[in-house]
Amino acid sequence: MSKLYLVPTPIGNMEDITLRALRILKEVDLILAEDTRTSGKLLKFHQIENKLQSYHIHNEHKVLERIIDRIQNGESMALISDAGTPAISDPGFLLVRECIKQGVEVECLPGATAFVPALVNSGFPTDRFFFEGFLPHKKGRQSRLKALAQIPHTLIFYESPHRLLKTLEQFKSIFGPDCPVSVSRELTKIHEETIRGSLAELINYFANKTVKGEIVIILGKQNNKTEDE
Repeated sequence: MSKLYLVPTPIGNMEDITLRALRILKEVDLILAEDTRTSGKLLKFHQIENKLQSYHIHNEHKVLERIIDRIQNGESMALISDAGTPAISDPGFLLVRECIKQGVEVECLPGATAFVPALVNSGFPTDRFFFEGFLPHKKGRQSRLKALAQIPHTLIFYESPHRLLKTLEQFKSIFGPDCPVSVSRELTKIHEETIRGSLAELINYFANKTVKGEIVIILGKQNNKTEDE
C-alpha cells in the first residue's frame, strides 16, 4: 500500500531497532535518508538492500512535491534520520504536513528517541516535562531561556559537545548555580555517560574535559531564581 512510513533508527547501538522497522525498511520502494552514508551503514549491518535517496534540511523544500507525487502514484516510502525518530529535532515535519494536506497516509513506528532514556535516567520528575530541543544559537537565545525559567517542570535540551560548557554557564545565570541538572552523552554507545549534580558542580566537572558525542541536558524543577536575586 502506498504510504509514508516514519521509521525510528538507533541513536547509537545498532541493535536498538524493532523487528517491524527492519521489515518496513526491506519492503518499501524507497528509503529517504538524512545522510545516505550514515544510513547505509545501518542497512548494511542489518543486511538490507534497498534504494536510498537523500532527504535533509537543505533539500526538503526542493524534493517535497516530487516525493508526494511518487507516493500518490503507488510507491511506498520510509523516512529515516541519522538517529532517533524523524521530525524530532530532525527533518520530517514539512513532509508529514504536506502528506496530510494531500491526503497521503502517514504511519509512524515507535522507536528510539534520545530524550526519553535521558529523562528517565535523570531521576527528575517525569509526570510533566517540557521538551525544548536545540536552543537558538544567537538571536533570541537569552529571552528564550528567561521564558523557560517560568516553566515549573523538568526541562529537556539537546546540545552539541563543543557548546556544552557555554550552555551550562548560561543556564547557571538564568536558573541559578544550585539548579539540579543531568547531562547524558553517547547514549546506548560504549562510552555512555550520565553525570548528575547542580549546575555549578557540572560546570566544574566539564571545565577541563574534552566532550564528545551528542548531548541531552535535563534540568530539574526550578525555583525560578537567578544568581542576581
